[in-house]
Amino acid sequence: MSVRSIFGAGPSAPRSVRGMLVLLLLALTVGCAGRDGRQVERASAPSGWYGEQGQASFYADRYHGRRTASGEAYDRNALTAAHRSLPFGTRVRVTRLDNGRETVVRINDRGPFVRGRVIDLSRRAAEELNMLGQGVAEVRLSPE
Repeated sequence: MSVRSIFGAGPSAPRSVRGMLVLLLLALTVGCAGRDGRQVERASAPSGWYGEQGQASFYADRYHGRRTASGEAYDRNALTAAHRSLPFGTRVRVTRLDNGRETVVRINDRGPFVRGRVIDLSRRAAEELNMLGQGVAEVRLSPE
């Protein structure tokens, strides 16, 4: 028995059924692609990574729209971040230590490249942690 016969999309199936199956497959394919056509996958934190602690900073507005290391454009209104080694697509919980505020970000870029800093956040993520005034805050990262 073939897949076509199971779903009724064989040569004898009505054109409307075949058309709907084609549209469904197209929608699923497009839904998994990034804005530039690259596949954007959700990744898990590496085995053995339980988090880290250090300083967080956030991107300057001048980087809005520029390409990140993952190939997607930096969007200051998205909950994204840069990390030196976590796989792109990894979701990380960021907790500001002095006020307890938390947010969850998706890693889509590399950095920061300043000693002591463990993550560069998008502007929106920095807003959620209430760190726009200071520019830098002590945080704890943990797997989501």
